[in-house]
Amino acid sequence: MTTAFVAATTTASATATAAEPLPGITPRAETPVLHDDDAGGNADADDPAIWRNTADPARSLVIATAKEGGLRAYDLDARPVQSVAAPPAEGPDDAPGRFNNVDLVRGLKLSSGAADLAVTSDRGHDTLRFYRIDRDRSGGPLTDVTDPAAPHVFSADQDEVNEQRTAYGLATWQDKASGRSYALVSQRERTGVALLELLPASGGKVTYRKVRTLDLPSSFRLPNGTTWSPCAEPGELPQVEGMVVDPDNGTLYAGQEDVGIWRMPADLTGKPELVDKVREYGVPGVYDEETEECEAGADPGYGGKRITADVEGLTLVHEEDGDGYLLASSQGDNTFAAYDRELSDRNEYEGGFRVTPAGGALDGSEECDGAAALNEPLGPKYPNGLLVVQDGHDAPGDGDRPATNFKFVDLGKVMKTLDD
Repeated sequence: MTTAFVAATTTASATATAAEPLPGITPRAETPVLHDDDAGGNADADDPAIWRNTADPARSLVIATAKEGGLRAYDLDARPVQSVAAPPAEGPDDAPGRFNNVDLVRGLKLSSGAADLAVTSDRGHDTLRFYRIDRDRSGGPLTDVTDPAAPHVFSADQDEVNEQRTAYGLATWQDKASGRSYALVSQRERTGVALLELLPASGGKVTYRKVRTLDLPSSFRLPNGTTWSPCAEPGELPQVEGMVVDPDNGTLYAGQEDVGIWRMPADLTGKPELVDKVREYGVPGVYDEETEECEAGADPGYGGKRITADVEGLTLVHEEDGDGYLLASSQGDNTFAAYDRELSDRNEYEGGFRVTPAGGALDGSEECDGAAALNEPLGPKYPNGLLVVQDGHDAPGDGDRPATNFKFVDLGKVMKTLDD
């Protein structure tokens, strides 16, 4: 999450919410709370992925990142199945491992045979890491199969890694035409996105090679003839985090947090198009060094009406007829926006919702970073599929300790709400 506007943005969000109230959907379960402090192992819930066990869907898994806390695997009751530590720092003055985003690859051909993989972006080391998924393995379903020689994604050396303009957002993609598997990775505090081809290495390991990169804009021409850039700390550019690829047509959707949602070919060869803008698009701001916040100026009225910065977790809901939704976390106002998945309808807005408390012990989702949806049967608990969303402020919490986790939502409720 990047630097936010104060005062003016809050008022705009409240006005929009009052004018267009969105329905609430309650979660069915939540994972144990994570604490981003020394006592909690600096674990901070961020991004989930849903792995479907085709042999026994009721024994499927949610695999999720916890930043310096590594990787977590949960069953469909939201109970922990395995915790995988992030790798240690290279040296005493280097950054430790920090898992930011996660996605899945099905059936990648390795030297040891085809395997399902969880792929994570390790922001601390500027690499990708790979974990083979074996549901019934005695030591836990996740096994590290990262090639030790896997290169940095954006950095030339460890000094650049320590600047932490490193691998950040992540989406995987399997190209139907070639059968090859890729990861698209964004760069922290920059506008770049890299396309990496995933490759087998010796001993059943996995590595990658960079195919090409694309830089999204950092400044924008407004209708009044002026040029606007999102307010941020000095030296930072508007980064991308939430990303997802539609496998049916090879379209990448990328959430530039303070700008909006971009649509482009996943091979990064075409021109990006802006699907929707955040409400704050075009609002001038001045960064205050003392408060570490941006003081917003007058809103010129060029922003969108559906999402409030930051735009975060993006996920797709597929339907059998080829229809479905692109879901986006509107982090600034704690809502989720749904867009038509079909390109012929130009991803038009279809509605939105909130994830609201189910009771005193089971709260909703606030400031959601990551989300994952799977519209397939997952046993008796989720026969209509599952939506998993990060909760940036778990309640009731534990005093002043940072508290985050993941909420499990019946996707059938979401679909009914959007279809009504």
